[in-house]
Amino acid sequence: MTQSPSLLSRLAAAGTLAALLAAGAPSAARADSSSFTPAQRAEIVSIVRDALKTDPSILSDAVAALQSKASEQRAASALDVVRRNAPLFGDSTTDVVLGNPHGTLRVVEFYDPRCPYCRKMLGDLDALIAAEPDLRLVEKIIPILGPNSTLDAQAIMAAGQQNAYLSFQKALMTDNSAPGAERIRRVAAQTGLDVDRLERDMKSAPVATALAKNVALARSIELDGTPTFLIGGKEIIPGAVSLDELKAAVGRLKQAH
Repeated sequence: MTQSPSLLSRLAAAGTLAALLAAGAPSAARADSSSFTPAQRAEIVSIVRDALKTDPSILSDAVAALQSKASEQRAASALDVVRRNAPLFGDSTTDVVLGNPHGTLRVVEFYDPRCPYCRKMLGDLDALIAAEPDLRLVEKIIPILGPNSTLDAQAIMAAGQQNAYLSFQKALMTDNSAPGAERIRRVAAQTGLDVDRLERDMKSAPVATALAKNVALARSIELDGTPTFLIGGKEIIPGAVSLDELKAAVGRLKQAH
């Protein structure tokens, strides 16, 4: 069926405006709109209004497109920071390294010990390490969920000074009792730690400095949630993901080597 020239031009104008909105290009939109007469601009506004009345999903789709583009831009910017400061992210001497300490497949996880998603993923990380012998996984603890997160983070870092980071971390993060100092003391005793030393080390300068560095790195990439995974400076995965998704990400990293 043939469309009339008037209707075709109306649709083309609406399509141009929608594309500009979805692309998030305000400067282009200003340049394009200057070529329309006031009457044409009014007609475009009328077309868009009519379209939104009949199909409100147009607006939500445009917003989703803008959000997706902004997310992609943030990820690209964060990866640039990671690549320019690779030793700070991957070669820390204050963070625990899981898997192969000399592995070429480098992954960094930022986690909060009180984060339920981080706690849920402990088993998946063990499985990932078991499946990939060349994986070097750096665990960067960041207390972002309040005072109890800070206490737990300090305790886990302090346990590392007794060579018990991992065992204490797992014991604490899988313990479901009410958070607080008494819980930390109990779990520490059950794990075989020197509890008094742990409490002293929790307040020490090395622990405070290590946590502050991790938080600063998280801020440098505008991290807004845990867990967040940095896949070798190639990819950022925010939030809890499945074991299969982690394996696929490591597989992509392996192919890129």
